[in-house]
Amino acid sequence: MESHLLEPAKLGSFWSNSISSATCLIKVLNEQTHKPNPPISCLGLSKRSSESSSKGIQKKDLSRILRTDAAIRNIERKANSKKYNRLWPKAVLEALDEAIRNNFWESALKIFELLRMQHWYEPRCQTYTKLLMMLGKCKQPKQAGLLFEIMLSDGLKPTIDVYTALVSAYGQSGLLDDAFSTLDDMKSVSDCQPDIHTYSILINCCTKHHRFDLIKRILDEMLYLGIECSTVTYNTLIHGYGKAQIGSSHPDVFTLNSFIGAYGNSGQIEKMEKWYDEFQIMGIRPDVKTFNILIKSYGKVGMYNKMSSVMEFMEKRYFTPTVVTFNIVIEVFGKAGEITMMDGYFKKMKHRGMKPNSITYCSLVNAYSKAGLIKKVDSITRQVENSDVILDTPYFNCVISAYGQVGDVKRMRQLFLEMEERKCYPDSITFATMIQAYNAQGMPKAAKDLETKMINTKNYSGMSKFLPWFLAILFSCHFKSFLACFYDLTNYMGNTIAL
Repeated sequence: MESHLLEPAKLGSFWSNSISSATCLIKVLNEQTHKPNPPISCLGLSKRSSESSSKGIQKKDLSRILRTDAAIRNIERKANSKKYNRLWPKAVLEALDEAIRNNFWESALKIFELLRMQHWYEPRCQTYTKLLMMLGKCKQPKQAGLLFEIMLSDGLKPTIDVYTALVSAYGQSGLLDDAFSTLDDMKSVSDCQPDIHTYSILINCCTKHHRFDLIKRILDEMLYLGIECSTVTYNTLIHGYGKAQIGSSHPDVFTLNSFIGAYGNSGQIEKMEKWYDEFQIMGIRPDVKTFNILIKSYGKVGMYNKMSSVMEFMEKRYFTPTVVTFNIVIEVFGKAGEITMMDGYFKKMKHRGMKPNSITYCSLVNAYSKAGLIKKVDSITRQVENSDVILDTPYFNCVISAYGQVGDVKRMRQLFLEMEERKCYPDSITFATMIQAYNAQGMPKAAKDLETKMINTKNYSGMSKFLPWFLAILFSCHFKSFLACFYDLTNYMGNTIAL
């Protein structure tokens, strides 16, 4: 038995009301044999017609409305009969799109049932995504859940867009537990991991329902997965907290950090500073994370003097800089090619008794590699070998890339073996970097052997997600071009500084 999205009694009531409504501007579903339409006598239509006339609407517009009203009758008759399974595809699909566009959810679901009856029908995730998004806007989470079950019964595998639409449908109706449950289901599917769009929608739903207590949980999860907030995400936070201030909610340091983080991340320094001052007037005091955000924001736009001023201010006000603070400064100067300044803060970090971590060393190696200072990379690897720092795959990727860039394949192999000894499993970046280096050195056999190992390896992380992208660039760009892609993706996958 197929699942039905609407109860029969409600459907009958809906369609009897819909026929008398002149606002449902759904395009005509053409029958194979056209019959003259009976005259229409409709109060709603007469009213609309008189209003339209007063506005100077042309006769052809009124004629289209009349045909639309007749088309609704056709839809009702055809959808309630199983014999209409050979309708013209364009007519059915256009009617469905029009219903979705106007958020006529009951009409859309009825037409969708008619669509599924057609002999030419092929299930598509895109259609389900549009329907789910519409049901979210119409606050119909129950119907969204049923539609998702029907999609599964059609044999379709949900995509990121389908899951995101379902999260939105639950979230917009305030069913946040169901939304988070759907998010967990997404994470259990290897090729369906939530992205920034998914999380931005969930954050928006939380702010609309004043569940600000859940936002920190979302942001922490994004940080863990290496997903950076977009401008849309920050704007959502700003809008949500701004509306909350009008109501009974009170801003706190988390609100402060969200505001200045939003403007700082988008390079709007003046607005960031303005809101920082505003929150000071409100009596909201900054914390270490606040200063880390300021430092990183100034660093992104090259305002190094203000970075130093924030560091000095922290010390005067007894805010002790953390490892994260120094990592931010080291990363900023490293990306800017300011090696001397970067080295100075690295020494200052160690003099303070702070223990560098894998992120620190990644930033240093990346900076030295870009500057062509391979001897300094050697120095870093020796320091790491003589320390008890916990290394991870991103660190090895950085070092392997550095040696691959200068053609030292012997050292590159040694590091690859060291990864396995330290239980750091190679990922797609590791393999792609080494294969590209082998090809650049004229070693196609070694590259081919490693490619085979890459495909057969099961114990590396993230390969399924990035394999197609890497295979595409491996054989289409020079090594330096690949390195630029590598640095960008390293940041994306979580090697950026955690605030």
